[in-house]
Amino acid sequence: MAEETLNDLSQLAGAAEVSATPAEPKLDDLGRAYATGRRKGAVARVWIKPGSGKVTVNGREIENYFVRPVLQMIVNQPFGHVEREGQFDVMATVTGGGLSGQAGALRHGLSRALVNFEPALRGVLKSGGFLTRDARVVERKKYGKAKARRSFQFSKR
Repeated sequence: MAEETLNDLSQLAGAAEVSATPAEPKLDDLGRAYATGRRKGAVARVWIKPGSGKVTVNGREIENYFVRPVLQMIVNQPFGHVEREGQFDVMATVTGGGLSGQAGALRHGLSRALVNFEPALRGVLKSGGFLTRDARVVERKKYGKAKARRSFQFSKR
């Protein structure tokens, strides 16, 4: 009986090694990887392909769309984390939310597209927190309040 279980275990170990092979890249006919990123009310559709590092957002250069350097840094964080700066051309369409939410959505979409293009990067991006969708959204306004939690000013007289 002990030999039977050892054989079963060795067969299971062999099956686990086969399933541990790296995933295949998910590319379209043009050799691009696609992913969707979300943050607050913003949604970003992102395509990446090997290139010179050109980033286009809604048909405009990243410097013209995200004027604040902090937002440009947020967008480029995934490339820096996996040491792939300037190796991919990015084409993205972003809708909804404000500029900060759009930058976060683009960062999320870029990270997911990198994983689709190069599945071996998943562990590095996941440990950096780039693949987790930030679920925080604005709290709704309640009746009887000035804002979500702020009360109207109290008047003694």
